[in-house]
Amino acid sequence: MKPDLTFAILLGGELVPDERVRSLVEGARAIAADGGMAHAAALGLWPELWVGDFDSAPPDMLSRHGDVPRQAFPAEKNFTDGELAVEEAIDRGATRLILVGAFQGPRTDHALYHLLQAVTLAEKGLQVVLTSGQEEAFPVLPGSFELSLPAGSLFSVLALTDLEGLSLEGAKYPLDGTDIAFGASRTISNVATGPLRVSLNSGRAMLLARPHDFSGH
Repeated sequence: MKPDLTFAILLGGELVPDERVRSLVEGARAIAADGGMAHAAALGLWPELWVGDFDSAPPDMLSRHGDVPRQAFPAEKNFTDGELAVEEAIDRGATRLILVGAFQGPRTDHALYHLLQAVTLAEKGLQVVLTSGQEEAFPVLPGSFELSLPAGSLFSVLALTDLEGLSLEGAKYPLDGTDIAFGASRTISNVATGPLRVSLNSGRAMLLARPHDFSGH
């Protein structure tokens, strides 16, 4: 069996580094995508590779991290810097990916792409978590998993297709084998009451959690 190997992929979105984020990346190897190198010091990570066209990395960052090996690509290319970093991690044996700085950047298209990419990666058998420190996201595919969220914190399940047999245990508004239509709002703004167990029979979704948001009380 392939041994578990976690890579933190440092992306260019915003990050509020706290102990929850640091515990996610603890012991992980790291690859930075362009301006995502800005998150390395805050997380105590020293990336083994820095990829991208470096249009988002200011000169002082480039000089400060001059010892990190780089793979430079032209600005006009068919892949985002984040996707290049993910592919490098997979080539190096990654089984689990933490996409750091995946939200709240200046580009909504990039943030949405990271969510969709995470589902595709999960379908290939990789474990994927996206985080900004304030929000986390987890692909939901057929099967089940358990998620540790602070009691009272907000979470939502966004159906990316019609969902069949969605169950939520450990939630203020539990579900038991419920069908959810694509685009329905029924699974928005739920509240974790303890360890959250999610299971799904068919479909694709994303679970977005706000581990520091207790406004749902």
